[in-house]
Amino acid sequence: MASHGIPRHSSLEATGEARQEELRKIEKYRDLEHTVRDEIAGNRYTPETFQKISELLKKNPEYYTVWNYRRKVIRHEFSQIAAEESNEAGVDRIASLIKTDLQFLIPLLRSFPKCYWIWNYRLWLLDEAKRLLPRAVARKVWQEELGLVGKMLSLDSRNFHGWGYRRFVVETLETLASEEEGEKSLAQTEFEYAKKMIGTNLSNFSAWHYRTKLIQRLLSEKSASDEERKQMLNGELDLIHRALCDPYDQSLWFYHQNLMCIFDPVKSSRTMAPNLTKAERLEYLRREIEEIQEMLDGAEDCKYLYQALIDCTLLAARVEGTTPEGDQKQRVLDWLSELKQQDPLRAGRWLELEQSLSG
Repeated sequence: MASHGIPRHSSLEATGEARQEELRKIEKYRDLEHTVRDEIAGNRYTPETFQKISELLKKNPEYYTVWNYRRKVIRHEFSQIAAEESNEAGVDRIASLIKTDLQFLIPLLRSFPKCYWIWNYRLWLLDEAKRLLPRAVARKVWQEELGLVGKMLSLDSRNFHGWGYRRFVVETLETLASEEEGEKSLAQTEFEYAKKMIGTNLSNFSAWHYRTKLIQRLLSEKSASDEERKQMLNGELDLIHRALCDPYDQSLWFYHQNLMCIFDPVKSSRTMAPNLTKAERLEYLRREIEEIQEMLDGAEDCKYLYQALIDCTLLAARVEGTTPEGDQKQRVLDWLSELKQQDPLRAGRWLELEQSLSG
C-alpha cells in the first residue's frame, strides 16, 4: 500500500534490513581479524599486513593485541632499514616511518581521546625515536609532540590527563637536550605557557597546579635568595587576588589554599618561601584576612569567602602558638554560623569545628 505516492515500509522490515547490514559488518570485521591473525602467525610482516592492521584499529582501537601486532610489523621494518640502508639514509627512513605512524594516531585520538592503548602505543613510538635516532633528530620528534599537546590543550584546556602528558613530554625534551646546549631547562617557557593558559581561562585548575610546580623549579634552578622568593610570593598573591574578582570560582580557592600553606610552619619547608619569620607570616595573614573581608562586600552569599577567613584566622593562631580568643574567636563562630547555612552538605564538619572552639 502507498499513501500519496509514498511507499510504506513496516518498521519490522526496516529493522530486518538494519540487522542484515549489521551482520554483514560483523562478518567483514571477522574476516579482517582472521586475515591479520594469519599474516602475523605466518611472520608475513608486509606493507599489506600493516595496512590491514590499520583498518582493524580504525574499527576497534581497544583491541590491544592488534597494537602488539603493529609493533611487530614496524620493528621488522626498522630491522630491514638498518640492514639495507646507509646510516644517514636509514635515519631519515626510520624518522619518516615514526612520524607517519604518529600522524596515523591523531584521528584515532580525536575520536577516542581516553583510549589507553592508543596513548600507550604512541609513547612506545616516541621511545623508539629516542632509541633509534640521533639525539638531535629524536628531540625534533618530541618537540613536534609538544606542539600537538599544545593544540590538544587549546581544544580542552582543563584536560587533566593532557597536562600530565605535557609534563612528561617536557621532561623528556629536557633529557634530550644536546651536550653542546648544556642543561636545557624548559621551566621558564612552560611557566609562561601556564600563565597564558590561566589568562585564557581562570578556572583552569590544572594550569594553576602546573604553575605551582614550575615556580618551585624556577626558584631552585636560579638558587633564589629569600628576598627573591618573597617577591615571587607577592606576585602570586597579587595574581590570585586579581583572579578572585569572581570569588565563586572554586578552582581559584584551591590555588589560594595552596599559597596559604606557605605560612604554615609545618608545611612551609616544601613551599616557595620556606624561611619567612614568624612576624612575616603573621603580617601576610593579617593582610590576607583584610583582603578577603573586602571581597565579602556584595558577595555575602559566597561560602568560599567564609571558609578562607576561618582557615586564615586559625592558621594565624597556630603561627602564634595560641587558639582564637575573645573577638577573634567570636568572628570565627559568626563565619561558621554563615557556613552552616550556606554549606549544609558539610554541616557536620562545621559543627565539629564550632564545638572544638567552644570547648
